[in-house]
Amino acid sequence: MDYFRFVRQHRRFLAFGMLVALFTSFGQTYFIGLFSAEIRTAFDLSHGDFGLVYSLASLAAGVCLIWLGELVDRVDLRPWVAILGVAAVGACIVMGIAPSVVVMGIALFLLRLSCQSLLAHTYMTSMARYFDTGRGKAISIAMLGHPLGEAVFPLVSVALMAALGWRGAWLVYAGVGAVLFFPLLMWLLRGHGERHRSYLARLAEPSASSPETGRQWTRGEVLRDVRFYLIQIALMAPPFMFTGLLIHQVHMAEAKGWSLAWLATCFTVYAATSIASSLTMGPLIDRIGATRIAPHALLPIVASMLVLTLSSHPAAAMVFMAGLGLSMGMVFTAFTAIWAELYGVRHLGAIRSVVMSLMVLVSAIAPAIMGWLFDAGVMVETLAVIFAVWAFAGWLLLLAVIRRWKASPVELGKA
Repeated sequence: MDYFRFVRQHRRFLAFGMLVALFTSFGQTYFIGLFSAEIRTAFDLSHGDFGLVYSLASLAAGVCLIWLGELVDRVDLRPWVAILGVAAVGACIVMGIAPSVVVMGIALFLLRLSCQSLLAHTYMTSMARYFDTGRGKAISIAMLGHPLGEAVFPLVSVALMAALGWRGAWLVYAGVGAVLFFPLLMWLLRGHGERHRSYLARLAEPSASSPETGRQWTRGEVLRDVRFYLIQIALMAPPFMFTGLLIHQVHMAEAKGWSLAWLATCFTVYAATSIASSLTMGPLIDRIGATRIAPHALLPIVASMLVLTLSSHPAAAMVFMAGLGLSMGMVFTAFTAIWAELYGVRHLGAIRSVVMSLMVLVSAIAPAIMGWLFDAGVMVETLAVIFAVWAFAGWLLLLAVIRRWKASPVELGKA
């Protein structure tokens, strides 16, 4: 089925996924990082101080996600999304009026939990769960919300801060969420009950099991599979690097001699390559499987980090962002589909809650670690070299693990 016919047939639910992906931006690192200089000035924080607060908030959100994430398997999608919507709007309001570092930290926790963690987890799980055939295309289309936000929100946020200040910008976003985002989501989810009944009927069929092992894995079984942890070593590289660099994007721009406005403009290139990558990966996943694609998602990161190391020319910022966009489009699409292929869909919410929690936890420590390193005088170029080596090693590890995947399941403590 081609993209256009697929979109026409499932346009409402795909639009739901894309809109949720768009508004996860409020809790994403690149978005919060746009306000980092103003927040540090308002509360008299160093790079390390702000990184620590951000890391603690993200760590708390990651821990909560382990338990809250599995509710996607049990709670009706409509009230669940409504609850998350209220939490997201409330988080934006709290950020806009925060009188102290403690309240600002609470706002960061709410943003990271409701937007970056739970909303993202919800739409990714939904796309992977409710589409049996066409799963790759559904994920790639829904994920267009991410690059759309990355193309639009940096420029809009810079303009809003110039006109209304950083607090005013957050209050404007709260209003947009309350008036536009959540009512539209509820409308797009009309008729979801029939979709869910169809999913339950498919779940009873043998074809719903993992194509690799022929069964439905529980979360406990996944946590005893040693290969799950080997994949995580490689999978954690992109969120750590992306979060760490972009939460300190103001410092990175200053160190490389780039203006913040120019870096914000380069996000449009990031968005374009991410869109192209994601749309290309969707049909490939449906045709050859996510397990064959996932390892190669790390290679563009290697190239991106080498560019960041070797050049400070303004064009290097564009190439750097293009490489990140290419990689992230592949990472989000392939690694959303891969868990359904490997472990089945019956307990997909619970399994993905662990994956998302690990990603949040890893991204949580990145701002603090990199903030302290920057405070200590470590250069951006030095970190870029380390990241390039990590991504390349992760590529090799994924190739080795995936090639052996069709062997009998390996569990911790067993040969």
